[in-house]
Amino acid sequence: MEPTSEVVTAHPAPALAAFIDGYIGYRMTGFEAGLHRGLPSRHMTFIVAIGPVIDVISQTDARQSPDNYRCVLGGLQDTPAMIAHDGTQEGVAVKLTPMGCRALFGLPAAELWSTSLEFSDVIGSPGRQLWEELQEHSGWPQRFAACDRVLTRLLVPERAVGPELTWAWRAVAGSHGTIGIEPLAGRIGWSRQYLTKRFTSEFGLSPKVAARVARFERAKQMLLNTPSFVSIAQVAAACGYYDQPHLNREFARLAGCSPTQWLAEEIPSVQDPEFAGEPG
Repeated sequence: MEPTSEVVTAHPAPALAAFIDGYIGYRMTGFEAGLHRGLPSRHMTFIVAIGPVIDVISQTDARQSPDNYRCVLGGLQDTPAMIAHDGTQEGVAVKLTPMGCRALFGLPAAELWSTSLEFSDVIGSPGRQLWEELQEHSGWPQRFAACDRVLTRLLVPERAVGPELTWAWRAVAGSHGTIGIEPLAGRIGWSRQYLTKRFTSEFGLSPKVAARVARFERAKQMLLNTPSFVSIAQVAAACGYYDQPHLNREFARLAGCSPTQWLAEEIPSVQDPEFAGEPG
């Protein structure tokens, strides 16, 4: 069987747009069985499997045991997870921002830092309902509509993260990790120490680590999308790394492998927003 991939993207309902950057529906068949790396990202992990469960054989935190999930909800992370697959994968990935964790689920993203959980264990019956509805529908519009229905019912805008931390997160992510902590703190009117404390308490990682993740994510995007004649050293320079060895070291820390190994081994990743592009 020849490998085939189908990816469909969509915007969430308007009420959810401040907390979810989009939906990615994916169907992949005919690939060789293997392992997929779940890599650090500016989005939390939130994936509803359709059909086979998501089999996490190595968690981002080595203290957490391997597990499988029908609908996985995970916090931000600075290490990879390893997911086994048999060459066939199907589901919907929700591009959940860390601000959405509090507004939708009533808890700060920090409580899920480097952790994976079954969604229904976090939220109860709506988690089971979301998984069941996506199994019932075969069309992507109907699946995305089910996500809108379930998640909109969970939304309590009054629980949203405050404007200072929301701006700080978006500034780090939007600059691809190039903005320094001094400009962040100065714009908000907080000290560096206070910003770091509040940021880490809400999101689970410091502004410095968030910037590393955002820069790493941009490098992944460029490595996937630039022509072959563009070197890894050129990508490193464009993304703000000192040189290619600096980029290699960051890949080793955040992905557990080199850029060339990742590109050679990885099937298209639905957890990476660059693979599917912006919702449309």
